Amino acid sequence: MKQTTRLLAAALLLSASAVGMANAQTAMRCSHQLPPAHHIAKVVDQWAAEVEKLSEGELDVQVFGADSLVKANDNILAVAKGDIECAFSLNFQWGKTLPLMNVTVGPYTMSSIEAWKKWPTSEAAAFLEEKLLEKGVKNVAWMFQTNVSVFTSKGKALVTPEDFRGIKMRGIGPAFDRGLTAMGATTVSMPGSEVYQALATGVVDAAITDVAAAYSRKYYEVQDHMTVVPVLAAYLHGYVNPSWYDGLSDKSKAALDQAGKSAAQWALDASVQASADAPKQLEEKGVKVHTATDAENAAFKAAMQPAFAEGFAEETGDDGKTLLGLIEKIQ
Repeated sequence: MKQTTRLLAAALLLSASAVGMANAQTAMRCSHQLPPAHHIAKVVDQWAAEVEKLSEGELDVQVFGADSLVKANDNILAVAKGDIECAFSLNFQWGKTLPLMNVTVGPYTMSSIEAWKKWPTSEAAAFLEEKLLEKGVKNVAWMFQTNVSVFTSKGKALVTPEDFRGIKMRGIGPAFDRGLTAMGATTVSMPGSEVYQALATGVVDAAITDVAAAYSRKYYEVQDHMTVVPVLAAYLHGYVNPSWYDGLSDKSKAALDQAGKSAAQWALDASVQASADAPKQLEEKGVKVHTATDAENAAFKAAMQPAFAEGFAEETGDDGKTLLGLIEKIQ
C-alpha cells in the first residue's frame, strides 16, 4: 500500500512538473530610455501587456524604462549580443552603424502624418527591417514619436538660422547635426536622459527635442524659449535578438507581430495628441512658445537640408537612394 502511494505521488509529481514546463514563461527583458511620463513610454507598456495577452502567457515581458537596465547608447549591442532579449531605440541612435535609419530626420523630409500611417507596412519599412537584421536585430515594432520638434533656448528664441551662430547645443546625430552646424552651432551628442542636467549646468546652451518630450522631461525648468518646428520626424522602434526570436513558438511570434501592428497605431494616435497638447502645457509652465512661420521654416530648410542631404548621401550610398525612392511612394 505504501509502495502504491509512493508510486502515485511520484506520478503526480511528474505530471505537475510536465504541466509546469508546458506553462513556463519565456522572459523578455525590454530596455528603453524614455521617462515614465512620456507618451511613447506608455505605449510601450501597452504593447507589453498586449504581447503577454496574445501569447496567452508564454511571454513574460519585463519593461525597464528610463535607462534602468541598459543605457540608451548600449541597447543595440546588448540585444545583438543576446545580453537582453529586447530593446527600443530612437532611429537616430543608430548613428553610423546604420545611417539609413536617419532618413526621416532629414530637415522637412517626412513630416506628413498620412505618410506615417502607411509606414509600418510600407516597402520602406520592410527595406529597413532587412538592413536591421543584417546588423543583428529583428524589428518587431514601429512607434512614430513626433513630426513636431522644438528648438529650446534661454534668454532668446531661436527663430532664424543666424540665431544659431556661436551656440552650443545638444544635437541628435551626425546626419541631422550637419544642418545645425551649417547654421553656426556647435553640437554635442548625449542621451535624452542627460540633456536636462546639461542645460541646467550650462554644458550646452540649447537643444532640439520632440515638443512633447520637452514637457515630459521638464525642460521648461531650465529653458524659457521654445520654437516649434516641423523640422524632423522621429520614431522609436522595438527589436529583439534574432536567435532568441527563432526559438519562440508560432503563437509567441504571432503575438509579437500583431502587438507590433497595434502599437504602431497607438503610438501614432498618442503622438498626434501629445504634439497638440504640449505647446499649451509648456506655456502654462512659463515658457515663451513661438510657432515658426512658413517663412521661418523655409529659411531653416534652405540652411539645413543641403548639409543633411550631402552627409546622408555620403553615408548611405545607393541604399540611401533606394530608401528615399521608397519613401516617395508613401508621401
